[in-house]
Amino acid sequence: MSVKAFELVPAVERDLLMGDKARINIECIECCGKHLYMGTNDCFIHHFLLDEVTSSKGKLTYSAQKLLHKYLGLKKPVAELRAASALERLIVLCDAIVFLVDMVTLETVPSAAGGGAKIRGVTAFCINENPVNGDPFCVEMGVLSSKRRTVQIYMVYEDRVQLVKEVTTPEQPCAVSLDGYFLCLALATQYMILNYNTGASQDLFPYNSEERRPIVKRIGREEFLLAAPGGLGMFANAEGVSQRAPVNWSESVIGAAVSFPYVVALDERFITIHSMLDQQLKQTLSFRDGHILQDFEGKVILASTKAVYVLVPLPLERQIQDLLASHRVEEALILTEGAQRNIPKDKFQILHKRILQQAGFIQFGQLQFLEAKEHFRKGQLDVRELISLYPLLLPASSSFTRCHPPLHEFADLNHLAQGDQEKVLRCKRFLISYLGEVRSTEVANGCREDVDTALLKLYAEQDHDSLLDLLASENACLLADSIPWLEKYHKYFALGLLYHYNGQDSAALQLWIRVVDGDLQDSTRSDLYDYIVDFLSTCSSLDLVWKYADWALRKDPTIGVHIFTKRPGSRDRSEMNPDDVITYLEKHSQALLLYLEHLVLERKTQKEKFHTHLAVLYLEKVLSFLSESPTDEERLTRARERLQALLRESNLYRVQYLLGKTENCEQLLLERATLHGKLEEHDKALHILVHKLRDFPSAEAYCIWASSSRDSAYQQQLFHLLLGVYLDGNQTAGGGSGDLEMAAVDLLNRHGEVFDAVRVLRMLPEGWSLQLLRPFLGRAVQASMHACRTSRIALGLSHSENLQLLHDRLKERKKPIFVSDKKGCHLCHNTFSEPNVVCLPGGVPVHTHCVAQRVRDSPTKRQLTNSSNHT
Repeated sequence: MSVKAFELVPAVERDLLMGDKARINIECIECCGKHLYMGTNDCFIHHFLLDEVTSSKGKLTYSAQKLLHKYLGLKKPVAELRAASALERLIVLCDAIVFLVDMVTLETVPSAAGGGAKIRGVTAFCINENPVNGDPFCVEMGVLSSKRRTVQIYMVYEDRVQLVKEVTTPEQPCAVSLDGYFLCLALATQYMILNYNTGASQDLFPYNSEERRPIVKRIGREEFLLAAPGGLGMFANAEGVSQRAPVNWSESVIGAAVSFPYVVALDERFITIHSMLDQQLKQTLSFRDGHILQDFEGKVILASTKAVYVLVPLPLERQIQDLLASHRVEEALILTEGAQRNIPKDKFQILHKRILQQAGFIQFGQLQFLEAKEHFRKGQLDVRELISLYPLLLPASSSFTRCHPPLHEFADLNHLAQGDQEKVLRCKRFLISYLGEVRSTEVANGCREDVDTALLKLYAEQDHDSLLDLLASENACLLADSIPWLEKYHKYFALGLLYHYNGQDSAALQLWIRVVDGDLQDSTRSDLYDYIVDFLSTCSSLDLVWKYADWALRKDPTIGVHIFTKRPGSRDRSEMNPDDVITYLEKHSQALLLYLEHLVLERKTQKEKFHTHLAVLYLEKVLSFLSESPTDEERLTRARERLQALLRESNLYRVQYLLGKTENCEQLLLERATLHGKLEEHDKALHILVHKLRDFPSAEAYCIWASSSRDSAYQQQLFHLLLGVYLDGNQTAGGGSGDLEMAAVDLLNRHGEVFDAVRVLRMLPEGWSLQLLRPFLGRAVQASMHACRTSRIALGLSHSENLQLLHDRLKERKKPIFVSDKKGCHLCHNTFSEPNVVCLPGGVPVHTHCVAQRVRDSPTKRQLTNSSNHT
């Protein structure tokens, strides 16, 4: 695909060169800075001064001034010119002779004493632009001889030339280029690379020099451009390897030059320009009668037989912009990256970033979002450039202005989409994805408010699930811009979160309450009431809690009370006084009951007033159920179970107070029995259970409960008391109360191990059948035998232990104890002065008075039983 990379500008017109001499033709050219030299077919050298002139419109032209011309006197065309600016010499090839000419006067330089300034029998020569000789006042030159298959290396000085090397070639060379030690040669049938220092050579590819003119062009350090068969321009390095793909030019190429990143080729009718980066043909210019094409220090000059032209490259940035204008993104990027070596680093980085950004917008407009995102990332795009395409997304307070010159051609998203709503939707989805990725990176530095606010607006508009995640986490959304947008799309819950994030909890609660009450419509959360309760339970402002708790309790007291019961304890959070909460909940009886249950049953608060209050509420609830007609037995049963459990398990409530409240209620006899038990009035409790309720299982359960935290003697006492109540009641009833008698028998048979069997036998009426008591008696006898056997075993073990101790003592007594005035007491460390000692376990002798003192100081005052008076 074409791109305008060069313009052909006239440099030296026909009239200025020839005047009225029509037969003069240009044979060769050389350019050194502003100085242009031309060799003609009439053996003249012409010297021109070229000045660049830039018009007001920025167009470049050349103004040529002829300074001098000089006849060389050989009557042959000037075949080749090369400038050696350090020597102020022109190296001239004319009539197969190489000689030196002064660059200023164009006079032939005479030979120095003892050395020649001419080389004869030359067909071609080249200058080494990468010289290996370090002398700045010396030029290295490669020369092809017309008589021998050799290449000669000369050193050219100001007034002489010196042969330093001669290398033989397999065939007669016809073209040469030199770089360092490497010669690139066109032989009669092939190209080759030759190292004239080591003699190593590398054949490249075959080529017939008789069919077409060979081209050997140095284009860089150790790299050459060659005209290959099939109309190809081949690249080869010093190792004979091609590191670039070939360019496809015409079969009739006359000359070639390089102006990076382009290869320029000249044939009989056209100038073709190919890219070295992608090998594509970029431009074609019509140019007839051309026969010379060379590049001099980056300047590409062409010549016909009558005039000279300069191929002026357009600025790379303009070329790149032209490619982008044609939406040729990849070519533009390739050209940009290829131009890196020709542009200063700082300038290139700025240019590269801008081109990447422009490329990103082009691909964004084509909905190639993955490619666009990658170019935005590499180009470090200010994300607000992208946001600004979307109407109203940037906050009103944003100071952002678009880049100038603009990075794209779009006014906004509507202009880009041209009414295609599907395209608009896809672009918005892309922006959501892109902003979500960059908001936490350095891309958003300095514009986090703009990014987060834009993201919030998109989330709200698209009903995106991530809206709540954005607002529940750290964000920089601007409240003033976000409020109308969230209200527009009925995102009141999200707006409440934003209020909360900005420290406006009261505004958040008011908004959420209006949603729950139905004044505002928002389906984001169906459990918004529960959320408000949870929010209040964790709210650090007690004023807000007191203010809105009443609404929550009126809405649902069983859930609303969680404001107080689920409030986490924390050093950083204000604690609520339970007394204040209870006072506040007085008008919400159900919530008050739940809160007291929380204090007493869950938090295990050890305060009498809370336990008593809860018991009273339980009792009042039971009484209210009892007063109903008809009575809801299921609810009554559950209420009594809760009351009874509290009465049994708690030891903190006011027992007498509750007894007074249950005194006249015959339906609560079981509860009264429990209260009597708390007062240790077991006889009254058992009397109620046995005689009034006739509830014998409850009587037994009472004994187990009342003695649960006591010793076995206390438990035995309670069961004997219950047995006595059964037996006394039976005697009072004159023996006719069989149920009490059977209850006593069942009690003995079930809990026989608790009773004192002897005492029970004394209590039982004489007329009872032993058969009834068989289980009890059997267990009693078994228990007695077990106790007897256990005591015998314990006695035997004690006797055995005693015998072992006596044996150990006798063994210790038989051992001698040695005492001397050189041996010290283990307790006081003083030596012994008399034989009276006490032997500690292990045979350690100590003073008697030390042992006595130790016994007095010991809290147990243990007796030492192994004293000894012998030595």
